[in-house]
Amino acid sequence: MDRPNVLFICTDQQRADHAGFMGNPVVATPNLDALAATGMVFENAWVSNPVCMPNRSTMMTGRLPSAHGVVFNDRPLEWEANTYPRMLRAAGYRTALIGKSHLQHGMSADTAVPAPGAPVRADLRPPGWDHLEHAELYRGDDLPEIDDFYGFDHVEFAIDHGARVSGHHLRWALAKGARLEDLDVPYGPEAPARHREGPWWQIYQPPYEEDLHSTNFVAERSIAFIEEAAAQGRPWLVKASFPDPHHPMTPPGRWFERHRPEDMELPATLDDPLDGAPAHLRRFQGFTPLGQRNWVAPCGATDPRIVRQALAATYGMIEMVDDAVGRILDTVDRLGLTGHTVVVFTSDHGDMMGDHGLLLKGFMHYRGTLQVPLVVRVPGRMPGRTAALASTLDLCPTILDLVGLAPFQGIQGTTLRPILADPAAVVRDHVLIEDDLPSAELTGSFVPSRTRTLITDRARYTRNSKGEEQLFDLAADRDEMIDLKGLDRDLHASMRARMIDAMMAADDMAREAPTAA
Repeated sequence: MDRPNVLFICTDQQRADHAGFMGNPVVATPNLDALAATGMVFENAWVSNPVCMPNRSTMMTGRLPSAHGVVFNDRPLEWEANTYPRMLRAAGYRTALIGKSHLQHGMSADTAVPAPGAPVRADLRPPGWDHLEHAELYRGDDLPEIDDFYGFDHVEFAIDHGARVSGHHLRWALAKGARLEDLDVPYGPEAPARHREGPWWQIYQPPYEEDLHSTNFVAERSIAFIEEAAAQGRPWLVKASFPDPHHPMTPPGRWFERHRPEDMELPATLDDPLDGAPAHLRRFQGFTPLGQRNWVAPCGATDPRIVRQALAATYGMIEMVDDAVGRILDTVDRLGLTGHTVVVFTSDHGDMMGDHGLLLKGFMHYRGTLQVPLVVRVPGRMPGRTAALASTLDLCPTILDLVGLAPFQGIQGTTLRPILADPAAVVRDHVLIEDDLPSAELTGSFVPSRTRTLITDRARYTRNSKGEEQLFDLAADRDEMIDLKGLDRDLHASMRARMIDAMMAADDMAREAPTAA
């Protein structure tokens, strides 16, 4: 194909096994399943970082967090960073981001802990360059003019999660007749709701109609842009980025009632005592959802009722997203563009959802947070399923390859194109996962400041800055219940050596490097 269109569909905090095509027998995802049946399903896809901003920046740049600089949710992606949207735009594409961006920390500004002394480098950029995702900019009618957002020539933000509505999403909902007091709400039990499910405030039915929810906003506005770009006769890139199924778990209308909590099956590892696990995981396990430090803080699955309620609400959110994905794909088909459009579907990270007695995400390097769904559909390619390792690090170079553009300097991922032609192909023998908490060194947190994980086709090895380790045979122990670090010395030594090699290979030397004229 000569410059195919690209539809990049991204959800937030969706586990790999929370889709029908990945074997979930409860959640109904017929549209994603249909996409999977016509594309390549990557059954072994992993994040580069299990936190929103670092991994989203990695998907944009093809670079690890330690290379692009967004190591946590407390700093934005550098304005000058090269990205696949910049490359496609330069090649003549219309480029749009609809929904959640989280390349800047507007919704997570409270995670920033100022370090003492002057910064490591002077910031000579105009004031406000890193505030474009701040909710207060969108509470009036005088919206910021954005004609280039990391390569996107058109952006419409849905900045927040759950039933909290902000960004362009807020202006769109108000134009539809919504009430401000139902939309601009706090993260807490005082948020208005039609119905609350159980004692945890993070599970409730919003007071507004389902057509005002972020999922419908992303679908409706993505469809509008695709129709506009198609009418212009130009190739297009659309990133349809859904804020769901991230908590708070607030499926609106009929989607809240899709599943009964009492029908939900509890995770097999719910009662894991975490013997020998890193100390911070055991502390997380002891924190009740009702006593969270803040709404994003990891906590324990201390009440099975809450786990069931969370699963039911999450499945409702995913099914609403699936319905929206179907509408977007139907539009591409109606316009006669299916045979000329590459489609990618993935998520930025997962959620523990009760696994190992834990809820939510953050510094918990188990499969639930680290593995993500991934489907790539390329017109003219045979569908299939592959067990080959893949990383979110690979999405940027894969998209560039599929549209015929050369990778830019500093890309650390590898194109998945050989696997799209042959599901038995192998393009990498490991996935390196980074996870940093910069404030831990400043505040003396019990959470390790650095965690690194290596995934191979057999095992998962994790080591943190406190010297704590975990080692699991993923092939024989999919639930990660038998820690082998003291039982299999050969595997332990091999994985440690491979992690050292992987970290050396990941050491970035591209910043400020000379380039060809």
